[in-house]
Amino acid sequence: MEVLLVLCVGALTAASVYLMLARSVLRFLFGLVLLSNAANLVILAAGRLTTVNPPLIPEGASAPAAAVANPLPQALILTAIVIGFGLFAFALTLVLRAQGALGTLDSDDMTLAEGRPVPTTEDGR
Repeated sequence: MEVLLVLCVGALTAASVYLMLARSVLRFLFGLVLLSNAANLVILAAGRLTTVNPPLIPEGASAPAAAVANPLPQALILTAIVIGFGLFAFALTLVLRAQGALGTLDSDDMTLAEGRPVPTTEDGR
């Protein structure tokens, strides 16, 4: 199971880096979402994956009887999913507003705040 998870994390990371290297801001945003999902899978794998025993403590015992999965990383992942979805919704809104205002999603063409370059003559003035 861990090998499959490692392969999924590798594929998600490779796809996210590929998307984040594009000049389109929308592709960068989708790459960021894929990278956050890969990080969530790494945290899940760090919490031990078992399907044999549920993480329940028998009555009167102070610890589970067998090796179980740690529920803390699972709770952290649930929190990260909610925060990631909120970040994605906010960033997507910003991207769509920027596209409406600037007319492009190419990061090289989004230079409205930097001003237009002033053409110079051959003598430098």
